[in-house]
Formats: sequence, structure tokens, C-alpha cells
Amino acid sequence: MAVEIQRKLFTVAEYHQMIQAGVFREDDRIELLNGELMTMSPIGIKHMECVNQLTTLLVPRLTGRATVSIQNPIQVGQHSEPQPDVALLRPRSKRKALPPPDDVLLVIEVADTSVDYDRDEKIPAYGRAGIAEAWRVSLTDGWIEIYREPSPAGYRTLRKVLPDEQVSPQAFADVELDAGEILNR
Repeated sequence: MAVEIQRKLFTVAEYHQMIQAGVFREDDRIELLNGELMTMSPIGIKHMECVNQLTTLLVPRLTGRATVSIQNPIQVGQHSEPQPDVALLRPRSKRKALPPPDDVLLVIEVADTSVDYDRDEKIPAYGRAGIAEAWRVSLTDGWIEIYREPSPAGYRTLRKVLPDEQVSPQAFADVELDAGEILNR
């Protein structure tokens, strides 16, 4: 008789219990996505520089209008707590919990070594959660993918932005960014 093997999917609450119990070290690079613990790629120089560039471009333009959150977790349903490279959040004076999807205006994933994971796993999870917009900055391909119109399957629309084009967050159409600057080109 064959026995069906099932995966144990974790909830965000169970994940937090494991963190509090010391199962993970503070510097462990893991995140919870779709109930599974995922090991995140180490941060390389190109990835770091791109995140720093995004921070430099976004913070002065959005101060007082949004919180620019860098590599911090957000809660995406009961089984996911991803750590986007950049998230634009609705401003709140003092958060008492992780930002839920309604507070997330934009998530940005910088893809260098994690290209497939970001495109195939994280971006669709953001769309299924109802996050209005996600960007995937593909350092390997040299373009930015803009995902909008969240749906139960992920996102309905995708637009590729090349280095010689401008891009604006949907929530802040007046904030124009040069794609080449983001891509360090």
C-alpha cells in the first residue's frame, strides 16, 4: 500500500513561534512563502547597489507620502511573510504588526541570482494577496518588469521597461524614475 507524502505548510504564527524559540539565527536568510520556508540568496554587490540606488531615488521623493521599507517583512496572507527588497507602504505613525497587503502600495524585487524565484513564486504571491503593484528589477536581463492589476492568479498585466525609459509607481504617478539609474546603467 502506497502512502501519500504530504508537506507540512507553516502559518505565519508558527513561523513567528519558531523565531521566538530560537530555531533560526538572527542572520539566517529565510522567508516564509506559501507555507514553505525558503532560503534566500546571499546579497551580491550588484543587488546591494541597486537596492541602495532605489533607496536614494525614492526616499527624498516620497518623504511624508509613503514609508520606504528596505528588506523588511510584510504579511501576505496566513502562510506568507516575504521580505521584498523595497516596499512602499502607506504612512502609519506606529505599526503594531507587519504591514498587510492593504498597506503595501508597491513591492520591488531586485533579481540577480533569484530571477526565477522572484518571477515565478514571489511576484504571483503578491498579486494573489491583492498588492496593487510589483516591480521585478532584472539585473541579468537589463530591464524592469511592472506588474499591475492583481488577481487570484497573480497579476493581469506586465510591462517591460528598458533602461532608456521612465517608470513611476502607480500610487505616485508624479514620481518619475529613470530606469537606467535603477539598473545602474
